[in-house]
Amino acid sequence: MTELASHLGVFLREHLPRDRNASRHTVQSYADSFQLLVCFAAQRLGVRPCRIQIEQLAAPLILDFLDSLERERHNTIGTRNVRLAAFKSFFRYLEFREPACLDLARQVHAIPMKRRDEAMVESLNRDELRVLLDAPDPTTAAGVRDRAMLHLTYAAGLRVSELIGLMCEDLARPHLDTVRVTGKGRRERVLPLWQETRSALRGWLTVRPDTGYDHLFLNARGKAMTRHGFAHRLGLHAATARQRMPSMASKRIFPHLLRHSCAAHTLEATGDIRKVSLWLGHASIQSTEIYLRSDPIGKLDVLAARLPPAIRKGSFKEAPDRLLAILKDARAQ
Repeated sequence: MTELASHLGVFLREHLPRDRNASRHTVQSYADSFQLLVCFAAQRLGVRPCRIQIEQLAAPLILDFLDSLERERHNTIGTRNVRLAAFKSFFRYLEFREPACLDLARQVHAIPMKRRDEAMVESLNRDELRVLLDAPDPTTAAGVRDRAMLHLTYAAGLRVSELIGLMCEDLARPHLDTVRVTGKGRRERVLPLWQETRSALRGWLTVRPDTGYDHLFLNARGKAMTRHGFAHRLGLHAATARQRMPSMASKRIFPHLLRHSCAAHTLEATGDIRKVSLWLGHASIQSTEIYLRSDPIGKLDVLAARLPPAIRKGSFKEAPDRLLAILKDARAQ
């Protein structure tokens, strides 16, 4: 039997950050996945988490755990697949270090990713977006900070991890006309900023406390803004925006919605999916094609460029129908 704790610790603390050069967010995501799996397995097997052996994490147990994510935690299929990807990565790591686990690794790799329906991407229209950006109170330091965060997230199409990972040095001084963003896969991109976004950032830098942290955005305790902190602040401003804009009442306002809105408006303005892909920092243009399905302007252009088919009007009496022929012969007798 092979102890899980020691191998999992090396995988998370050394292999991912050192050998794979994985980001802090990837390591945290993998750690969250295994914490849930270990707690589930410990309860199922009736042992303490530190006593779990790798051989006990059989494919049926992992499948039961994945099903429980959807059934009990009400996770989406996308979240289920993210958890499974973490497990497959760990067993791929074990293949070269524990030959006794090769057969188990093969079984885990054989677990398929679950297919899901691809819904159209949601976004805010320009009026709704304006109301949301104006929701923070400009007379308070927190409101000035939130206004800068919302403006920058939309203008640059940032992921939340990219936003909270920004450092003060990532803004081009003194004009604040560009921002350097490090995205997934450690791909960097430099994006220009609108004057309005620059004004919002300048207002925040004026009141930003000097706490020794180099992160651009700080929370109320003077530490780096967290993912949950940003989502909480966005939820407060979304509630204010819904009171001013009734059309937002039925829309779910979540952090990635600002990125979706940026992509939709950029595609509408340029008509070029490649520019949208570069702006968002996608590794492949295939990741950007989801916005084409929700672009009504582009579909109208396609429809206008096509001519309706010229179908000749038919005549019932000329239709060659076997039954009518039989009836005609019967009438003639």
